[in-house]
Amino acid sequence: MGRGAGRRRAVAVAVVLLLAAQGCASGARMDAFQMARSPSATPSPLDTGTTRRLDEAVKGVMHVANVPGVIVGFWRPGSDPYVRAFGVADKDDNTPMRPGLHMRIGSVTKTFTVTAVLQLVDDGKIGLDDPISKYVSGVPDGDGITVRQLAEMRSGLFSYTEDPQWEKDMLANPMRAWTPRELLKYAFDHPPVFAPGAKFQYSNTNTILLGLAVEKVSGRELHEYLTTEVIEPSGLKDTTFPTDASFPEPHAQGYTAQDEQGKIVNATDWNPSWAWAAGAMTSTLDDMKKWAPVLAKGTLLKPATQAARVNAPSVGISGLRYGLGIFDDNGWLGHNGSLPGYQTVVVQLPEQEATLVVLANTDIPHDGNEVSTLFAQAITSITTPDHVYTLPAASTSPAASPAPSPTTPRSFNTPTPLAPATTLPPPAHPTLPATPGG
Repeated sequence: MGRGAGRRRAVAVAVVLLLAAQGCASGARMDAFQMARSPSATPSPLDTGTTRRLDEAVKGVMHVANVPGVIVGFWRPGSDPYVRAFGVADKDDNTPMRPGLHMRIGSVTKTFTVTAVLQLVDDGKIGLDDPISKYVSGVPDGDGITVRQLAEMRSGLFSYTEDPQWEKDMLANPMRAWTPRELLKYAFDHPPVFAPGAKFQYSNTNTILLGLAVEKVSGRELHEYLTTEVIEPSGLKDTTFPTDASFPEPHAQGYTAQDEQGKIVNATDWNPSWAWAAGAMTSTLDDMKKWAPVLAKGTLLKPATQAARVNAPSVGISGLRYGLGIFDDNGWLGHNGSLPGYQTVVVQLPEQEATLVVLANTDIPHDGNEVSTLFAQAITSITTPDHVYTLPAASTSPAASPAPSPTTPRSFNTPTPLAPATTLPPPAHPTLPATPGG
């Protein structure tokens, strides 16, 4: 993480968006059947007054964070759905944002990839505690890193998206088509940052390896397996895993910041292959509404496998846990995502059977906060005040070191290239153990 500010250029925030928080050892877990918090008061229906407050809150975030457009949906039994689209899908012609538009969903892709892995566990074809070397060759310490540790982000493998040469190559040609092995080469040029299982550190390298394991065991390409075994059985009609820069129509345009001065560019057609199993997918509000409960309830998995999935280890931050490709943020189970021009939150609160989806067409942070987090926090503060979605954030400070702190948790996301540079203050939470050798 300790790269010079000049070398990092406009991607300083990209590493921070990665959530490289090193938490305590994996022994600190929550029982899978105690994931729901103590019962709170019966939720009130979304009456006219509450709906008006939600409208004002969402529009307030848009104004403050300068978000072009956003689609939001909140569903809870006993209430009318709250579904809104605000702002524009295309700034050039002021096309209004609409709930049915396709969006890139970034690291929500990880939930699909890990679901595929767990299906193969159910089929007896993959063992959670098997070494990754059984399925993928050439992994440093591959005999000592398990499938479980990869899914829980505890492998210790360097994330290719933190490599300065990858950064340079990515910025030079956003339309480049990447192969998984090309991505892994950047990661494997670095030694592991800690021993397998010792800590938590979000690394996209982990999910790339899991995608390759799915291909090895199934004998099918990842996008084919996910389509037939995960997407279609979930009833998702508008969710895709593109193999190039293709983007289903109609879709919103996505806007990102290209340099340290914050020049905004259209990133809609950039090739997401650099994120592959970790973040290449597209979807819609309706499909993500369906996916959130499938993910949280384990519809596609055996009960014991789902129990293992959500038996989430702590990442060392109060209220925040990361299981097998799924997080628990104050009771909300799911994932967020970020790619150039797009950010997403897809979560469910099992205690209330509530579902929340946020789809924004920018990834430009506001004062160190991801805009998707700001929307989700604003909505849950009103609808589920006992369970507020709030991933920790960092703010800009000119007195801080130019290198982001590796213990500053931000989000569970595929990092976003070409985000505006920023510097970060020391983390507000207690400093976690330093990363050995890094």
